[in-house]
Amino acid sequence: ADDDRNPPADTQIQTYKMASSGSGYDLSSSTFSPDGRIFQIEYASKAVENAGTALGLRCSDGVVLCVEKPLQHKMLVAATTGRRIHTVDEGAGVAITGFVSDGRQIVGRAREEASNYDETYGTKIPPHILANRLSTYVHYFTLHGALRPFGASTLIAAYDASTKKHSLHMVEPSGVSYEYYGCAAGRGRQPARTEMEKLAINPKLQQTGGGSAAEQLTVAEGVKQLAKIIYTLHDPAKDKPFELEMSWLCEGSGWKHVGVPRDVIGSAVEWAKKEIEEADEESEDDEEMEE
Repeated sequence: ADDDRNPPADTQIQTYKMASSGSGYDLSSSTFSPDGRIFQIEYASKAVENAGTALGLRCSDGVVLCVEKPLQHKMLVAATTGRRIHTVDEGAGVAITGFVSDGRQIVGRAREEASNYDETYGTKIPPHILANRLSTYVHYFTLHGALRPFGASTLIAAYDASTKKHSLHMVEPSGVSYEYYGCAAGRGRQPARTEMEKLAINPKLQQTGGGSAAEQLTVAEGVKQLAKIIYTLHDPAKDKPFELEMSWLCEGSGWKHVGVPRDVIGSAVEWAKKEIEEADEESEDDEEMEE
């Protein structure tokens, strides 16, 4: 009886070592580590970080979504395989990155939420409600040991017909959802954010800096800038070839979520490559002058 109440000293030492190292706390998304971390959610976020870059820009006249879709091998029919951008309602679209199969489940849920809201209330689902419901759905999969978190991040572009406003939201694997002027997910997330901060997309910063709403980025300019960011971050020597998927929700499209025309994407890519080449030449000239 005394032995049951007082376990051997070596057992106590092993228990202490497990708690201090954090091992054993990554077997379930419902278990916190001693320092307050949920490792399964961190692993899901890591899966997103290893995937293609997804970008979103809220411009003065609409929202642009852009995804770098890696081509796994040369025999792949790229145009009809593994789409990353989907329309979930007439005035709403989503871009996914991470595990494509996980992302498809989120897309299906988004379509269900949009359809159910329309049937129940007789109006299109507002952007913030769609984002909140999707984030609640994603968060549910982090609460039970029998489930695993989604290894995908979701960018949502939507238009609210009642307020006449457009917005951009992002739902992360943890179930957190925020509204953004510009957001990024995937492999090039951090450098892409740095480049986005240089663009005229935040009206409050524009006014503080002496700018005006008229100087804000338009969707036509946004397509070019997103293409430039993607091609700037892409390293042909290390990264796989990719297809550029783009869509917009804007005044020009009647506030409907549609794909950006192929010729517009092609022109944006040509402009982006030219800008990158000119920037590289200028940097080389500066280095020669310094020497």
